[in-house]
Amino acid sequence: MTLVEDRPRLTPRAAAESWLAAFEAALQSRDAAAAADLFLADGLWRDLLAFTWTIETIAGRAAIEATLRATLVRTQPANFHIPPRRTPPRRVSRAGTEAIEAIFEFDTAFGPGNGVVRLVSDPRTPERLRAWTLNTNLHELRGHEEQFKRRAEPDSTRDFGAANWLDRLREARAYAGRDPAVVVVGGGQAGLCIAARLHQLGIDTLIVDRHERVGDNWRKRYHSLTLHNEVHVNHLPYMPFPPTWPVYIPKDMLANWFEAYVDAMELNVWTGTALTGGSYDDARKQWAITLRRSDGTERVMHPRHLIFATGVSSIPSMPDLPGLDAFAGTVVHSGDFKNAE
Repeated sequence: MTLVEDRPRLTPRAAAESWLAAFEAALQSRDAAAAADLFLADGLWRDLLAFTWTIETIAGRAAIEATLRATLVRTQPANFHIPPRRTPPRRVSRAGTEAIEAIFEFDTAFGPGNGVVRLVSDPRTPERLRAWTLNTNLHELRGHEEQFKRRAEPDSTRDFGAANWLDRLREARAYAGRDPAVVVVGGGQAGLCIAARLHQLGIDTLIVDRHERVGDNWRKRYHSLTLHNEVHVNHLPYMPFPPTWPVYIPKDMLANWFEAYVDAMELNVWTGTALTGGSYDDARKQWAITLRRSDGTERVMHPRHLIFATGVSSIPSMPDLPGLDAFAGTVVHSGDFKNAE
């Protein structure tokens, strides 16, 4: 199928639906070359587990064709469509480039997926729209869907000596006599999100973080900090930010939300805790990790899985700048900056 944009008449929705139909037709016929031809020559495809089982960026038509050729039979992608309850296709400006941006959903052999495509005119053939960027994500695994069953809370009102909700939460978080199935290192947004998802699936998960309080990874940054991207792209699972929140969230507002989120989602967190070492036992298929708490005590745990959610900017990097050792003034790393004073 050839996609031709007649700008006076073709709406963003029609353009997106036409591209998705052409893409699906190529995938259904296992024609990787035809599917790759729907991208710019230097187009980008970012896949998160939907096709490749990795978090991978594929650049250029040749690489996109090769990846599709290797994954189409296994993945069996189908049913590409524009979801009715999501933001409809629209014209946007991204990184200075005018594009048609569309959110879509699709199916695979392993579960449902979703994605975003940005379409632009091909400089070599301006009458055609091709994908500048494509993002595909596996939403969940078929057979392991979230059930959202309301948990039956034990009735402690009939026995005034029984443990209440807070008692049971504290007991779960203590991990006395048991190890978690998963340990997540880092209690920022990524760590909280993955822990909430795993908890909803009934997988015993512990988050450990070096800070004294949940949210300190934001709370302790410079005084005037706000998030640089908009509120609607930062929601956490199950608990979206209130509609009254500002477009750009102040750091302390976000930090306090993280703290409230932990209790609302009943997540198990050890703050003031550092991972000091560990090793993997291939025979037992489990880790042996050492956790050091702020009171000086240590605990060796044996989780089956270890997830690092420490972010990209949690450890300051001090470059060896020429002349820095002779500088007579105060040297301040951006991680230590608090205000202009």
